[in-house]
Amino acid sequence: MKCPYCGYLKDKVLDSREREDGMTIRRRRMCLKCKRRFTTYEEIELKPLIVVKKDGRREKFNRDKLRIGIQKACEKRPISTDKINEIVENIEKELRQKYENEVKSKEIGKHVIKELKKLDKVAYIRFASVYQEFENIEQFLKEIEKIGGKNV
Repeated sequence: MKCPYCGYLKDKVLDSREREDGMTIRRRRMCLKCKRRFTTYEEIELKPLIVVKKDGRREKFNRDKLRIGIQKACEKRPISTDKINEIVENIEKELRQKYENEVKSKEIGKHVIKELKKLDKVAYIRFASVYQEFENIEQFLKEIEKIGGKNV
């Protein structure tokens, strides 16, 4: 494994832990040259899941893209990176169980909405405003009222 700090190719594994889902191993490593530590993840390679976009385009499911979308919604909120990663893992697991080959992007959005609504109302509203394509302030306010913001 190449050190992300100095580029040296030899390291020592200090700790290995299997994640709860049994599909990922987290390894804590130390570069043998610069002695800095870094973490790597080893995952089972799964059959690609294809995402069907609104316009009909198809692209490979990308968990990093999903994570980035959720992180944007959770920006400046008291939500840990670990919690966001857990949500991403849960959504990917659900998608792979429910869909064999292809999933519509709209379905992925529904899963994100469900998770964010339970987690943080502000993050939920941020994501919903993009996902549901609010066209005006009235739609935005109606959604806020639905989740308990009656004094808007």
